[in-house]
Amino acid sequence: MRNLLFCCLILFFQTGNAQKSPTASQKVMNALKQKNEMAKTSLVKNIPLTNIGPSVMSGRVVDLEVNPQNPSEFYVAYASGGLWHTSTNGISFSPILDNSNTQNIGDIAVDWPSGIIWVGTGENNSSRSSYAGIGILKSTDKGKTWENMGLPDSHHIGRIIINPDNTNEVVIGVTGHLYSPNQERGIYKTRDGGKTWQQTLFVNETTGIIDVAHAPNSFNIQYAAAWEKDRKAWNFKGNGPASAIYKSIDSGDSWTLSSTPESGFPTGEGVGRIGFAVFDDKTVYAVHDSQFRRKKGSTEKKEGLTKDDFKTMDTKTFLALDNKKLNEYLKSNGFQEKYKAENVKQMVRSSAVQPVDLAKYLENANSALFDTPVVGAEVYRSDDAGVTWKKMNENYIDDLFYSYGYYFAQIRVDPNHKDHIYLAGVPLIKSEDGGNTFASISKENVHADHHALWINPKQPGHLINGNDGGVNITYDDGHSWMKNNSPTVGQFYAINVDHEKPYNVYGGLQDNGVWKGVHNNKEDRKWQQTGKNPWQTIMGGDGMQVQIDNRNSNIVYTGFQFGNYYRLDLENNKRKYIQPKHELGESPYRFNWQTPILLSKHNQDILYLGGNKLHRSLNQGDDWEVISDDLTQGGKKGNVAYGTLTTISESPFKFGLIYTGSDDGLVHVSKNGGGSWENTSSTLPKNLWVSEVAASQHKKERVYTTLNGYRFDDFTPYIYVSEDYGKNWKSIANNIPTSPVNALVEDPQNEDVLFVGTDNGLYVSFNRGDSWELLQNGIPNVAVHDLVIQPEVKHLLIGTHGRSIYKVDISALQQMNSEVLSDELVVFNVDNIKHNKQWGNSWSSWAKPDTPGLDFSFYCAKPGTYVAKILTINGIEVSFTEVAAEQGINIISYDLAFSKKGKGNFLKKNKMKLTEAKNGKTYLPKGTYVAEISGNGSVEKLEFKIE
Repeated sequence: MRNLLFCCLILFFQTGNAQKSPTASQKVMNALKQKNEMAKTSLVKNIPLTNIGPSVMSGRVVDLEVNPQNPSEFYVAYASGGLWHTSTNGISFSPILDNSNTQNIGDIAVDWPSGIIWVGTGENNSSRSSYAGIGILKSTDKGKTWENMGLPDSHHIGRIIINPDNTNEVVIGVTGHLYSPNQERGIYKTRDGGKTWQQTLFVNETTGIIDVAHAPNSFNIQYAAAWEKDRKAWNFKGNGPASAIYKSIDSGDSWTLSSTPESGFPTGEGVGRIGFAVFDDKTVYAVHDSQFRRKKGSTEKKEGLTKDDFKTMDTKTFLALDNKKLNEYLKSNGFQEKYKAENVKQMVRSSAVQPVDLAKYLENANSALFDTPVVGAEVYRSDDAGVTWKKMNENYIDDLFYSYGYYFAQIRVDPNHKDHIYLAGVPLIKSEDGGNTFASISKENVHADHHALWINPKQPGHLINGNDGGVNITYDDGHSWMKNNSPTVGQFYAINVDHEKPYNVYGGLQDNGVWKGVHNNKEDRKWQQTGKNPWQTIMGGDGMQVQIDNRNSNIVYTGFQFGNYYRLDLENNKRKYIQPKHELGESPYRFNWQTPILLSKHNQDILYLGGNKLHRSLNQGDDWEVISDDLTQGGKKGNVAYGTLTTISESPFKFGLIYTGSDDGLVHVSKNGGGSWENTSSTLPKNLWVSEVAASQHKKERVYTTLNGYRFDDFTPYIYVSEDYGKNWKSIANNIPTSPVNALVEDPQNEDVLFVGTDNGLYVSFNRGDSWELLQNGIPNVAVHDLVIQPEVKHLLIGTHGRSIYKVDISALQQMNSEVLSDELVVFNVDNIKHNKQWGNSWSSWAKPDTPGLDFSFYCAKPGTYVAKILTINGIEVSFTEVAAEQGINIISYDLAFSKKGKGNFLKKNKMKLTEAKNGKTYLPKGTYVAEISGNGSVEKLEFKIE
């Protein structure tokens, strides 16, 4: 027993307590109930949040369900943007999942005759931002209401199939947890419409079911794809011997292994994700993401030097290389300019570096992602109902899956042509010979990375496609496509704002680059007439963080994944690559997928960029210096960049008072511009992703940090504040319901006001975290990835990962304090408004009139009926209304028009002409007015001007 205890202690310290416990599903479900109660009682539930787009680039689609009797009606499921319905062939969409507890979807299924919709929550693509779900949702009224039918610990759903002859019989493939083992995965079946479930196939705790399909004319014949995977923050193994094909001949009640060693389908360690397309009772296709390594063969050598040439090259061979060829290699691969052929050779002669270092110099996370020599996509077909399988492609299907086929594995067969198949990957490709040869049907207006495809069985060539950039429709088998992107479902990683008038909003999106748009743009289709969308792309790739020079907003710093950043000159359409480069012979810097950057508030020429070390440029990124040692735990062996910085903050009180946070749980502070660093995270929970570190704008010693356990399936909200530069931390998560925290921002005017964004909502605190209020009027339950405040206009901008960007006027919230909360009635200040003679008029009888509005916000401690009057400065009542107010902040939207009685009162005292507008209203003339609000024995007045 003593030896066993000793071994356990050794194991504990060796792992560094890295393995966090996944959050129990019951705790997650209780948190949803708690959040729903908060929505009813929140003091800010009446504060409206407005979506400002964008929609043009859309977001990741995971599934489509099309009405077979009327293909102009279909549903589109977005990975983290909810479920949308169209009956206009994609010209317009309506969201139908907004009143549910999540927007995260893995798969959907529709029984069209009854209108029953099933939603499997939790995305099935196992991406970096594939959010967990809460089980199975069902609607019996076409999405008006939803009921959770169970399986809350499933996290991610692979596929749902409904018996077309019995809507109560449903089979579901559950992928399971993304970052941890669990039991609730495999095949589940219900015979009573979801009231009860039976697990009919379970492989093991790390193997789930990613796809299920049945024969078109027989629900009895089913195929299930088991997928063994192990994702960690530092490594993703998307294959294993338990990955396999199973078959059922009794509608999913029992299963037998189809992909046996004798079947012809691959078995063993390299078997990855599998997807199906069933043609009939006998013929079924399977696409396989083969992670087996390619066999080395006699391939034609590429022109010029490659990094592989240097991996085994000896010194003598290297020194004999032609200088011209070596210089071409150095230049084309982005080596620092100081590395020329002759001086590199001198470094090798002096043994400062070895030839292999010219290969290692390029070995970063991005190269590992693309250079792994796996087999990749394969197509297999069985013509005997899964007894035997034949590989259909003679040659490699290159540039379809690359090394990340875990993201794809979708295959479709034309219902009328056995040999006509389609493969979804980075491009969309088709074959007319059963999968031996392929041609791309992607076009210039079709985004890459495809996840859904519907083939019209009644109209050849009619396809509906879902990809990382939304929905496309073709009627000529991919020769031409139309884009159908009106839903605002952008998946933002990060956002920022400038100080222009009106100000612009910037943001980096998943696989959709970096975009810029004015905050008050109208999200409509006018751009199709003018040729200019109000949102403009300024960078490609996966869009990342953005910093804008506050002296000249045309100078923007941004980039794409793994630290590939640029300095953009938008006015002159110029860009310069500015990623810091390591020295030849050093280990490459590690850059996070979402590499942090920061312009110093003290000098806008100074830029910080975080790898595993902190880099600083004093000249806008032209040159870099390293101002720290490694500020992480040193990385881990794996195929994902890890041991990297994730967040940087500099105090506005002192140049060089800098904080950093890492993906492995470390928070550091430097008080001398990087001269020395102190690890301040010893008392914080260990090894979690530091999602935010924020130096206070109100107190030099104060700093906030948020930690995120999503990559351990730990959904606990971790929020901390320190009043002594991080020496001591205090938890301020308090009453925030269970959900990982992504972002925190401190109000610049009121030090007591904080905003926090989680994987499932937005919260505000008026007492620096002692308690929190749900701030979500207008936003569905979607992941909030980033928050930023535009200080002059007093707007909070909310970057969501699934529903684009929202904004909210926080001027009233900035006035909240303990004194206000203890008062019975408080009316908040409003800005004056400028008079316009065109109020109520329009240039045409067919156009909508220009209508003004002024919102009066007031706080009341008790609910009840409140009276709002608008008076002239000398007490004449010009408008009157009653409001059923709730406890908290209420808003009265006033149209600046006379009431009928008020107009008469005004004219009795003022001998002046009032002109009625075309819309029948008479608007107040210029002058000073008083808003008087009364109720529950209290009266408050506020003066404002129409200028």
